[in-house]
Amino acid sequence: MRVARVVVDVPLAHLDRPFDYAVPDAMAEDVRAGCRVRVRFSGQLVDGVVLELADSTTHTGKLAPLAKLVSGEPVLTPEVARLARSVADRYAGAMTDVLRLALPPRRAAAEKREAPPRPAAPAAPDPAGFARYPTGPALLGAVAGGLPARAVWTALPGEDWPARLAELCQAALSGGRGALVVVPDGRDLDRLEAAAKARLPAGSYVVLRADAAPDTRYRRFLDAARGSAQVVLGTRAASFAPVADLGLVAIWDDGDDLHAEPRAPYPHARDVLVHRAHLAGCAAVVAATARTAEAALLIESGWAHELVAERVVLRAVAPRVQALGEDSELARDPAARTARLPSLAYRVAREALAAGAPVLVQVPRSGYAPGLSCERCRAPARCRHCAGPLGIAAPAGPGGQRVAACRWCARPAAAFDCPHCHATRLRASVVGASRTAEELGRAFPGAAVSVSGRASGVLATVPPGPALVVATPGAEPVAEGGYGAALLLDSWALLGRADLRAAEETMRRWVNAAALVRPASAGGQVVVAADAGHPVVQALVRWDPATVAARELEDRRELGFPPVTRIASLTATPAALADFLEAARLPASADLLGPVPEPRRPADGPDPVHRERYLVRVPRAEGVALARALAEVQGVRSARKVAEHVRVQLDPHEM
Repeated sequence: MRVARVVVDVPLAHLDRPFDYAVPDAMAEDVRAGCRVRVRFSGQLVDGVVLELADSTTHTGKLAPLAKLVSGEPVLTPEVARLARSVADRYAGAMTDVLRLALPPRRAAAEKREAPPRPAAPAAPDPAGFARYPTGPALLGAVAGGLPARAVWTALPGEDWPARLAELCQAALSGGRGALVVVPDGRDLDRLEAAAKARLPAGSYVVLRADAAPDTRYRRFLDAARGSAQVVLGTRAASFAPVADLGLVAIWDDGDDLHAEPRAPYPHARDVLVHRAHLAGCAAVVAATARTAEAALLIESGWAHELVAERVVLRAVAPRVQALGEDSELARDPAARTARLPSLAYRVAREALAAGAPVLVQVPRSGYAPGLSCERCRAPARCRHCAGPLGIAAPAGPGGQRVAACRWCARPAAAFDCPHCHATRLRASVVGASRTAEELGRAFPGAAVSVSGRASGVLATVPPGPALVVATPGAEPVAEGGYGAALLLDSWALLGRADLRAAEETMRRWVNAAALVRPASAGGQVVVAADAGHPVVQALVRWDPATVAARELEDRRELGFPPVTRIASLTATPAALADFLEAARLPASADLLGPVPEPRRPADGPDPVHRERYLVRVPRAEGVALARALAEVQGVRSARKVAEHVRVQLDPHEM
């Protein structure tokens, strides 16, 4: 008797294991490991995936037969199945949740299509693109030779990073191996696809896009699963893509929060790819213009080596960076600390426009005026009724004047009295991109102004020529020939955030924008509206993101924060949390922090149900034990059919 071990798509933690089913004789020739089936489970027909086939079972009773073979197409490869199980265990989740992220919905028409033949392997890439990095050519050679080389690559300003990543894929293909590259969003994926088209053989790669039509996505997925395409390019869901003979995994801009999966079990694409490289014994590249503390830990632990250019090469391609708080600038303009567009920024923008170059203006938020604060002490302005944040109401008041109103209860705040300093005037906490564009249009009446952001639409590129481009972080379009200048405004809104990653994220946003500016030798300048004495500003002036990452890692080690430790966030009502923690067999080293009210964003509005959050912290070596303990409690509560679910998230991107 043939036995199929099936992962059943049932969202219950206590059923997170494969179940044995008998394979009927009529299906024996078509059922294969990795194919989709339907099985009868607890009196209902549910979906499942065959994990493996066996000749015996440990089940003592009579096995139920498979109810239906949905498709004989093996969509779950053994490597991805092993990865899914490991990721579920690491994040205290269920394998079925991971498989929902890994396997796209089936489309029968795509399965009927014949798999195209695998293209011939290309020649090894020209190492000239990586020649500016001392160990770059050696990395290409190692990938081509199938060696498990691991690198944290800090790209130079103005680097054509899509071309370099495509060359790494070409190196893997030249050695008969596959490659997987993950980028944050569709704009980056467009650039990477264009680079792959210019360097890789036609049909050797597929692009898995989140916004692609279901038929297209599933067809491309099958091309990878069948081995006809050995290179997969995509966003975070592509981390689980089936790649034949995997020789390389790479991720671009690993600090971008788009790499963090918002659905259970909430894995981060960087951690999935690093873990996948470990399981598969393949090469791995963590690449970015900046550097995260997690990447710094990979270097410190010896798991990866850093790939950086020498300082003389960096100085030749980096723009000139100036801070508004420099002594010479304060002597010239005493109001530079408080002015939103001081004379230095105005002068630099005017020079770039006069030279016929576009100017990039980065602001932290979109919209018109996203929030309000006290004009004197800058404390956030809150509603007297519900303590919600105040903002500018959309409808204009009498005489065309806008009125402040609460974002939660919509009550207008005609009179304001700061509870801290008793000032009565408000100011915009962070002026949005639209308002900034309006102000710049008045300051530079002869220049065209465009806005790139979520509200107005994200621009991919801007043409050469004098223009002002106002963009939110991550929405900066690429300018042909580079920007003549970049103005980084409202820096205090980034540096002053009460967030674990405030300094790291600020550096990432600044460096990503400044990297689009021409070299200093071509007149490129960057002005950051921040105090020149701040360590992050100093690192930007020196163009030294590695120092910021190393400092962040050391600070987190002293404070006991990730990635040096592992932290689990538990969120539910107080009663559910008390029941959960009473049943949990946490490691002896666990440190329980809390409870605190559940952190909520202003856009979420008021919540009638009071929820709290606990943090459980353990040393990194105890991370597996913590995940196992939390998964065990979830299973017990699931078996007891407890009504309220406790949200468990390990290593949350934001705390």
